[in-house]
Amino acid sequence: MRYNSTALRLLPDDDMQKHEEVLVSLRRLIRATDLNSKRLSKATGLTSPQLLIMQTIREAVEITAGDLARQVNLSQATITNILDRIEKRGWVVRQRSEKDKRKVYASLTAEGLSKVQDAPTPLQQNFVSAFDNLKEWEQSMIIASLQRVAEMMDAQNIDASPVLDVGDIDRHQQHEHK
Repeated sequence: MRYNSTALRLLPDDDMQKHEEVLVSLRRLIRATDLNSKRLSKATGLTSPQLLIMQTIREAVEITAGDLARQVNLSQATITNILDRIEKRGWVVRQRSEKDKRKVYASLTAEGLSKVQDAPTPLQQNFVSAFDNLKEWEQSMIIASLQRVAEMMDAQNIDASPVLDVGDIDRHQQHEHK
């Protein structure tokens, strides 16, 4: 490996094996995601999944935990845990429906709405813009390649939302119990 002194990053060289090039690229993705998550947390106190959930709540007229789970591609248990944490912080309230007592709707508080509005642009928004500008065959190739990499890393069944974040989704809850 050699360093590009102007960009201060590793560049593949002729001696690097292909699997090393893949691992370097994966590490760069993880690092970019980690840096973005830290920037978001420092600026707002939110994790990326919390921000995604709060943005989804803001866009909905009425939304239940089940609806949220489907929209952000996370399990209902994970959504409930995240809602519990952000409700404790006063950013979300849950209210039982007057029409159907079985349904509980989540909505943002004024403080929660302010958090969402003040949040920096998530890393994935830049990605989405660039990805949407690709030709369909390029998009399909990237999707297939990344799905294959996930399978090779035995990660195809891991609960994940379409938000770029690192670490455990429940990391704040884990820290609160320490």
